Amino acid sequence: MGEENSISSPASKRNYIFITLTVFATFIFYGFSETSKGTALPRIQADFDVTELQLGLLLAMNSVGFLIACTVTAAIGRKIGIKTCLIIALCIIIAAGAGICFAPSFLLLSAAFFLLYFGNGMMEVSSNIIAATIFTKNTGTMMNLAHFFYGVGAILAPVLTAGLMAARFGSGVFGWRYMYIIVLGCALIPIIPALIGKMTRQGQGEKKAGYSAILKKPTLWLTMLVLAFGTICELGVAAWFVNFLEKAYAFSTEKAAFQLTLFFICFTLARLALGPLIDKFGFINSLVVSTVFSGVLIAAGVLIGESATPLLVIAGIGVAPVYPTVMAVVSKLFADEIDVAMTAITTIMGILMILVNFMLGGIVYVSRLIFENTHGEKGVGMAYAAGYLFLGLCCIFAFIFALILRRRQKKAGLLV
Repeated sequence: MGEENSISSPASKRNYIFITLTVFATFIFYGFSETSKGTALPRIQADFDVTELQLGLLLAMNSVGFLIACTVTAAIGRKIGIKTCLIIALCIIIAAGAGICFAPSFLLLSAAFFLLYFGNGMMEVSSNIIAATIFTKNTGTMMNLAHFFYGVGAILAPVLTAGLMAARFGSGVFGWRYMYIIVLGCALIPIIPALIGKMTRQGQGEKKAGYSAILKKPTLWLTMLVLAFGTICELGVAAWFVNFLEKAYAFSTEKAAFQLTLFFICFTLARLALGPLIDKFGFINSLVVSTVFSGVLIAAGVLIGESATPLLVIAGIGVAPVYPTVMAVVSKLFADEIDVAMTAITTIMGILMILVNFMLGGIVYVSRLIFENTHGEKGVGMAYAAGYLFLGLCCIFAFIFALILRRRQKKAGLLV
């Protein structure tokens, strides 16, 4: 089955290389395309003259498209093959790029973004299933390496997309429209090795567990909760770090952005370096250590104050391994039902992340009302500190669920 059929023959080795290239190229592209919206959104808002509420609805539609894709990808993959599912997702993303580029109204632009994030959801689930299927040896190393490439794409995106938007095109500049069609057109790159490589069709010759069966397993829910709270922290830092530093410590935008860059450098290098250690130390043991490490550093960094900002940066080392290591856990604990497990986990995780992100915004909003009344202008910074402290609390929640998972699996003799 899968990779272990034998990658000893030259043909099998070549095939493994092409599928591996597909996974790595997909993750680079995903990091690059996902982070591109950060530089484009202010210009989109200005060009269409929309309010923050309308912009928020646009982003909400992105989440809806992503969640729908997460729920249907496994079923589609079983019918047509998960590799074909990935290729279709990449083609949908290219079509969405054309839609974004030529959208004449904000409504049609929103529809194009919905299509983009539907493709993103299919792409994420498909690529994770493929990675979990082929990386049966040195799983922690390979999973972290794959997600390291996501970090590479995310680091490169702000600079390259800003440069593209400012590039001269005749008498004008490319702007955000042509930037998007160029960036999303890069989805062609992972399609090339995907067309060459071959994968065994999932779900043939054996009866697979359905969603109702797998959702009854406590192990799946514990794994999903570790992933959800760990990923909330990862995405929350990207969204709130600069705002927190500006509002709480009066950092300039440039200085705050530099700290965020340092965080992602720590984050990306950790994914590159920690994989072999995670393989030796154990996946669930690593989750316990990395979540408590990042939670304590974030809490200490906020509570100590401005002088402890480096602790918030270094926390990226602990946040980084959570997502790929959970994927490695899923590949080991649910090897016979990987497509269903992966889809269930990413779907429920997405719903939890939306709810908790609303909660995070609510904490900042309510704290601001309270602290501004008692501390005046200084209360704004205190409110953002309360919100950022909540991210550290999310890591602690992830640690608690990882600890419960570890005890449960150790008792069953299934600790991975």
